[in-house]
Amino acid sequence: MPAFLRPALLCALVLPLGLGLGGCRYNFVPLLPPVVAPNLPPRVTDASLKRDGDQLTVTATVDGRFEPGYLSVNWFDSTRAIGSDSVYLDASQRTATFNLTAPDQGAYRAVLSFGGAVMRQVELYEVLP
Repeated sequence: MPAFLRPALLCALVLPLGLGLGGCRYNFVPLLPPVVAPNLPPRVTDASLKRDGDQLTVTATVDGRFEPGYLSVNWFDSTRAIGSDSVYLDASQRTATFNLTAPDQGAYRAVLSFGGAVMRQVELYEVLP
């Protein structure tokens, strides 16, 4: 085979292959997938338990998408239950404040639940439990 014929033959074989592969496109799979909107459960954020004189105060905020319902608090001094309360929350009111009169120092806990599920626990240890 002559030397000048080899490059011409190689080009004749590669040219159809290059044109055929250049026409390949993603026909069935989108190049940019649709944006996925996560559906996160509601969560209690910015929860705190503080003492102000004889009053214990819990402040909590519910974030995320949720159906309107009651945010409940159960108060404990060490292992002894000392009270409970609840506040109705919806899209316009997401923050709740709870107060409990407790003149003595103690190992206080407040357990926050929303829709029957325990969401958060905040603690204030003024004495050892």
